[in-house]
Amino acid sequence: MKTLIDSIGVLATGEAGVPPLRDTNLVIEDGIVTGVGVDVASPDRVLDAGGLTVIPGLVDGHVHPTFGEWTPAQNAIGWFHNYLHGGTTTMVSAGELHIPGLDFTALTPELVVSIATVSRHTTARMRPSGVKVVAGTVLLVPGMTESHFDRLQAEGVTQAKFIFYDWNLLDTGEPAQYLRWCHDRGITVKMHSGGVSRSGSSRVAGFDIVAAVGPDIVGHISGGPIPMPDDDIRNVVDLLPGTALEVCSSMNYRATAFVVEQLLAQGSFSRLTLGTDTPGGTGVIPRGMLRNICMLSSMCGVDPAEAVAAATGTTARAHGLDVGVLAPGRPADLVVLGPITGSLGEDALECFALGDLPGIAAVLVDGEPLVDGRSEQTPPPRQAVTWRPLNHALTV
Repeated sequence: MKTLIDSIGVLATGEAGVPPLRDTNLVIEDGIVTGVGVDVASPDRVLDAGGLTVIPGLVDGHVHPTFGEWTPAQNAIGWFHNYLHGGTTTMVSAGELHIPGLDFTALTPELVVSIATVSRHTTARMRPSGVKVVAGTVLLVPGMTESHFDRLQAEGVTQAKFIFYDWNLLDTGEPAQYLRWCHDRGITVKMHSGGVSRSGSSRVAGFDIVAAVGPDIVGHISGGPIPMPDDDIRNVVDLLPGTALEVCSSMNYRATAFVVEQLLAQGSFSRLTLGTDTPGGTGVIPRGMLRNICMLSSMCGVDPAEAVAAATGTTARAHGLDVGVLAPGRPADLVVLGPITGSLGEDALECFALGDLPGIAAVLVDGEPLVDGRSEQTPPPRQAVTWRPLNHALTV
């Protein structure tokens, strides 16, 4: 199946440092992008974007799934579906924390490995509502052995997180050993930073702990729920240049602005990754990733295309994923969106700069339209999109 997306007003590729393209097109074959701004002969179907903006599907780098579409933390059903209609096509689990009856004070190596394995082979496999879910993130706890990491690798686990770890054990060298075992097996390590998590069992993880552990990603550095002190944030930015920094929509907004200010001053904004840290005790936010982009663009002085890259290609790369960039050879996950009636923006990027949420007209995953015509989570954009032939099959 060859699909042409024509009449694109603005295309943000999702690659940091790459300026947006204007008045262009995009070619998709068998779920993969095969061309940008090229002549196409005899496509099987054409999506006329009507001058709207196309961006990669948003990559939420911090979610907490439980069982498929249900999250007991908010007693919500269908949240994957709602997030898809907010433009999110890929999600990365930061741990399956909210299983009813799970005692955060009694987590054992066998238990956390078992939870990660089950999640990897259930929620991650089912792709709820068509969303790509990287689930089965192992929670790192004291007492794990290398054989546990061998089992995780064999089960296809690619993400790990320090969250309920007892930092009084930091000087034993165990956290650094875990990091080496993870890296030897291609597992990305994220770390809960700042104030205590929902369990209330961990101490504030500031610069000293982050520097001693050396994670790949510092989770929700601007608060989750409480950020580390400003001086610690500044030290993480300045003294750990190889570390990705994550901010989430359930954040301390002042601290987020401070993080962005430090990164821009250092010229390393491309280290920033985005997530929502939902659904959990802070709420279900289907449009959380769009709000992250608006926050960065309208309040923190970030170029809108760079904010989009933070929400797509940069977050994907930090987690070892191939999504988030619209370029030949990459999965055709994308969002068609634009200004809603009343917005002063001329395109979606201008909307972000103004702080306006754009309206979503279509969301494609692997080249297939999963949201078509109008999102259930946004007003419609001023322009409509149309398909040729008009009887194309909507897959969901």
